[in-house]
Amino acid sequence: MAGRHWLDPLARHLLEATGQLPPLSPRPEATPAGSGDAGLGAEEAVERELLALKLALNPALRFQDGAEVRQAAALGWSLEVNRAEAGDWLRLPGCPPELVDRLVRLQGEGQQWSGPRELAAALRVPPARVGTWLPVLRFRRRHHPRPVPPPPLAINQASERLLQERLGLGPERSRWLLRERAREPFRDLADLQRRLELSPGQVERWIGRFRYDAAPGPVLPPARRRAR
Repeated sequence: MAGRHWLDPLARHLLEATGQLPPLSPRPEATPAGSGDAGLGAEEAVERELLALKLALNPALRFQDGAEVRQAAALGWSLEVNRAEAGDWLRLPGCPPELVDRLVRLQGEGQQWSGPRELAAALRVPPARVGTWLPVLRFRRRHHPRPVPPPPLAINQASERLLQERLGLGPERSRWLLRERAREPFRDLADLQRRLELSPGQVERWIGRFRYDAAPGPVLPPARRRAR
């Protein structure tokens, strides 16, 4: 197989003709013998081609690690930090729903970021994690306002009726939520998922939909003055 592409040329031609694969970029000039880079270049080409095929079959593919992120960048995939939607962020490795939820809420407050350090600080993650995503990140500032999303629901204060109307919860699940909330206010989306045993799909649908203000405590009546 040395010196040949992993995908049969006829199969590749058919996939290109049907738009399922991008045209293969021209081969770089041959690497001098004995340099040790030729094998690495061939391996990278195979991995890139394989990822291109996966993306053609599943445009919403989630990248598994930093190597796939680098290959995606080489294929032209990018993420506009100040414009991307929740589904785009979820494609990055090490970017779980609770992290995306925090990011979407910050975006809703009008925040924008100009570099990886700012983004890491806002998300409260190690800079190395943002470094993994860096090959595909673009930090162009947004000059036009984003469409105004519906106001997030105060999950620790909303009534049972409002929870059912806004979230589509049935009576049993809404009562479960109220019992858990009475025990302790929800802190974030991860806390909500754990305590309500939500499925991953449900968690992703709830990204950016809540704010987690602590519920006000009971109002005590003023103390009576003792008669002298």
